[in-house]
Amino acid sequence: MTKSAGWPELPVESWAPTRDTLMLWLQIVGKVRIARAPLLNHWWNSPLYLTSTGLTTSLIPGERGAMFSIDLDLLEHRLDISTTDGDRSSMQLEPRSVRDFYAEFCEQLDSLGLATQIWPVPVELPDAIPFPDDDTHDSYDAAAVTDWWRTLVQVERVVDIFAARFVGKSSPTHLFWGALDLATTRFSGRSAPPHPGGVPNCGPHVMHEAYSHEVSSAGYWPGAEGEGIFYAYAYPEPNGYRDRSPGPERARWDDELGEFVLPYTAVRTAADPDAVLLHFLQATYEAAAETAGWDRAALERSG
Repeated sequence: MTKSAGWPELPVESWAPTRDTLMLWLQIVGKVRIARAPLLNHWWNSPLYLTSTGLTTSLIPGERGAMFSIDLDLLEHRLDISTTDGDRSSMQLEPRSVRDFYAEFCEQLDSLGLATQIWPVPVELPDAIPFPDDDTHDSYDAAAVTDWWRTLVQVERVVDIFAARFVGKSSPTHLFWGALDLATTRFSGRSAPPHPGGVPNCGPHVMHEAYSHEVSSAGYWPGAEGEGIFYAYAYPEPNGYRDRSPGPERARWDDELGEFVLPYTAVRTAADPDAVLLHFLQATYEAAAETAGWDRAALERSG
């Protein structure tokens, strides 16, 4: 595992237990943001964002007009809760069960007068263990977590270049903690048919809000084999979409996922990683925009 400013090498199998534990911790943090922040379109009140040291919720409504943020320093491996009143509480990120993390995290919130009721069950997992009962997930490899964050830094840097080409409605580049995918989404401006659902522990209303409008979405997910994948999909999927070229040589359509995929390794080991990733992002967006008949002249930046 590297510590350079380049694209880290991080095989999924080398840190899967840590990844799964960290994902559950981040679900706990993210659920606090959802519970307290006003609903933004497509659940944009739920994701986390990158910082120069790790991840943040950004500001969340607190009590009596104050606000607070939850920040994870993934270099020093510490979680900080800071209020705009100047109060602060911290806990270490280290090997511990989800149950123990949940208990201490709730105590920290309570000590700041920020006790928050959340649904204490993970989402997007078929065999979810409630947070207060989970002694199964208890791994934390600090070096691997830092390298994963460094990977996200590289991905966001390139995705933001791609995002700047679009002037229509689009999402921030943000981390959805349900599956640890860093994603950006573009919108045609047209509404979409109700999403069929089917995501474990996510009610129909969740998917209906997320996919209320026609989208082309892309991101990075560390959940596959190898070193994870870049992915791209369109909802609703236009006729002919999956038959279009996804760009780089190693990109392909995955029938099981229903998405275009590109191995992270293919980007990391390329002579020009930025160019390979941008090619994938642009080609898969064009596949969606052209097969669905988006008004590209109105939605894209010229020159």
